[in-house]
Amino acid sequence: MSDTTAAWYRRPLPRPGARTRLLCFPHGGGSASAYGNWPALLPDTVELYAVQYPGHADRIAEPLHTDMHALADAAADAARPLLERPVALYGHSLGALAAYETAVRLETAGHPPLRLIVSGMPPPHRVRPGAVHLGTDLELIAELRRLEGFPDELLAHPDLLDLVLRTARADYALAETYRPAARPVPGVPLSVHRATGDPELTAAEAADWARSTTGPVRHQTFPGGHFHLAEDPAPVLLDLITDLVSDMSARRRSPPPAWVGTAAPAVRHP
Repeated sequence: MSDTTAAWYRRPLPRPGARTRLLCFPHGGGSASAYGNWPALLPDTVELYAVQYPGHADRIAEPLHTDMHALADAAADAARPLLERPVALYGHSLGALAAYETAVRLETAGHPPLRLIVSGMPPPHRVRPGAVHLGTDLELIAELRRLEGFPDELLAHPDLLDLVLRTARADYALAETYRPAARPVPGVPLSVHRATGDPELTAAEAADWARSTTGPVRHQTFPGGHFHLAEDPAPVLLDLITDLVSDMSARRRSPPPAWVGTAAPAVRHP
């Protein structure tokens, strides 16, 4: 694995015999650690790689991304060494958009993901423009509190608070300034996860993800709010595993792409 790939994709639990790789994109302000407890809940056939965005956690010295397309270009390029096995992508909130744009690039390059699972975010054509990233620190804190993603203990640590707000502001810019590019609709199989108490994704918006792919679409709802997967990831992972088992069974019945067994072709950016 190259240094670039290792920087972007963290492997908490190596599984050399795994048949599928699951690339997980965290929410805005989050880091690879958001998926730290997932590998223990996954079968040995699935190897998880958690995305670490530049400027987050131990990549703090790197510039933060504020353009979704540039971030997805880099994420897709970094994923190339992982593509000798089938991959699926999962993304929550901001991570749903990052995973979608990365999946588009992988499919364009000729190695489409097994599946894309998106959670807690409207589809690209319905992302709500906003100006949270331009607001004051107090306005940004209020927004984070609304989503139950801001522990009050941070207020007692000014240096840590500054770091959290800097990261959150850049991540809000990623989502609020994002506009999908004009291009053919991808064909990746899609699963859409929505929590019944999540204010960030309505039932109508979840249903409209179907316009973002020509492939099959599944919808699943879960109890809880926007961060339901942090409170109890087991139902999410059970649904995800069910999808991947079905996808791998279908893959075994189909001939592999011509590039399997050789170096994966270079990613072409749309």
